[in-house]
Amino acid sequence: MHEFTYSEKGLALTKSFEGLRLDAYQDSVGVWTVGYGHTGPGLGEGVKVTDAEAEAMLLADLGDAVRCVNRKVTAAILQGQFDAMVDFCFNAGRGNFLQSTLLRKVNAGDFAGAASQFGLWVHAGGEVVPGLVRRRQAEAEMFLSQQTAVAQPKTFAASFAK
Repeated sequence: MHEFTYSEKGLALTKSFEGLRLDAYQDSVGVWTVGYGHTGPGLGEGVKVTDAEAEAMLLADLGDAVRCVNRKVTAAILQGQFDAMVDFCFNAGRGNFLQSTLLRKVNAGDFAGAASQFGLWVHAGGEVVPGLVRRRQAEAEMFLSQQTAVAQPKTFAASFAK
């Protein structure tokens, strides 16, 4: 089984959809968020972070998603498939990823069926969110891309070594 690292292309996808906000804000369902989509205890009105802090939080949060996808995907996959699932896992949450039909289809080798699952995860607060529609389309495109299954350089992979 190949142990993947999150590629620069995957990181760019996550950053493009999360956007960078240095002042804490409430997301579309009222969760306090800062940086590149970081949530958790201690966040609330008035919390501010620096660019460097936001980057460090993103890499730590993505590290959780990277480890989750590496541990739970049992099928042979390509880098683009891995990156798409990490972005999905980061955004939708590990619990949702672990219980998803997407993961079941990947592990069964049904990649076309798995790709179609991204488009089902476009709701927040019971409403279709246009940004999630665009994000899931981008993830599905990345999942279906013909990238090779090679690990990324150690310098980037070390960012997730926590």
